[in-house]
Amino acid sequence: MDIARLKGRPKKKKIVQAQPGVDHFSPGGRPGRPEESLLSVEEYEAIRLHDYINLQQKDAAVMMGISQQSFSRLVRDGRRKVADALVNAKILRIEGGDFINMRAMKIAEKLKRKRS
Repeated sequence: MDIARLKGRPKKKKIVQAQPGVDHFSPGGRPGRPEESLLSVEEYEAIRLHDYINLQQKDAAVMMGISQQSFSRLVRDGRRKVADALVNAKILRIEGGDFINMRAMKIAEKLKRKRS
């Protein structure tokens, strides 16, 4: 049996325009140390593009370099985590994921052209 076949498809890196300016939000007025809800950077980016900038899913998916279905999944999962943090007074932490920063991607392209 081939082990590579058991792993499934490799994860595609999503393109993120800019990482968030803060890495967590904490509820005030709750005594003790609240639980955390973890939002990945690409879930944050999907919510930012669709709900904050108000882009259509199709256009936002193109910006992130993924399919519309994958984008829809990111928005749905991200919204669920944000709602969990709000409703249950949890800390919302933004970190991790499988993404490429757009600025870093442009720098890499420039370096690649200079070498050629």
